[in-house]
Amino acid sequence: MTELLYYKDSYKQEFDARVVEVNAAEKAVALDRTVFFPGGGGQPYDRGWLGKSAVTRTARQGEVVWHFLDTEPPAVAAQVHGKLDWGLRYKLMRTHTAFHILCGVVFRDWKAQVTGGNMEPLKGRMDFEFETLQRELVAEIEKRVNAEVSAARPILARVLPREEAFKIPDLIRTKINLLPEDIREVRIVEIQGLDLQADGGTHVANTKEVGIIRVAGYESKGRINKRIKLEIT
Repeated sequence: MTELLYYKDSYKQEFDARVVEVNAAEKAVALDRTVFFPGGGGQPYDRGWLGKSAVTRTARQGEVVWHFLDTEPPAVAAQVHGKLDWGLRYKLMRTHTAFHILCGVVFRDWKAQVTGGNMEPLKGRMDFEFETLQRELVAEIEKRVNAEVSAARPILARVLPREEAFKIPDLIRTKINLLPEDIREVRIVEIQGLDLQADGGTHVANTKEVGIIRVAGYESKGRINKRIKLEIT
């Protein structure tokens, strides 16, 4: 099992760890602990370094996070020092929080659920089951999400037992509950006063860190599904 250090501290940039498994063919190592986010929920994986080796991608398999390197991997039991590409990570943190703000506003004000989404550094898209969304509402949505940025709302994360977590109303904001049945603990991310949902990604500590959110595009993906594209500056 890999201890997920980013669960407790998204701002932790460096760490020491021990190699617990090696895949020589893939030039990959599994570590006993990591700050590298392996991707998921629409957020891309982190990159960075283990020693002098570049971490080109990361991936989670079961309870283990694999780190894929550009050089031959160290041996099992080796001690390694890891460092994030912090510029990339921080952009993704800002982006992920921006999408939680969007989700929170749209759910609070129009009760629309998320049907899909994807993000890149400082941009991305989110799809909603939002039959009443018309183009004239886009400017109003942009205004409201930026008001939440300016409100400087604190963002907190905590882990709860599954049974306790699912007592929280509207915890799952996606149309389909994607949490596997075998997950016994659920990580909760809360934008105080706006949004509370299950989430395993990384976020900034306060909405004011996000920057200016711009609705860069709007598409109808059918009678019900609508796509909103965001850019962050």
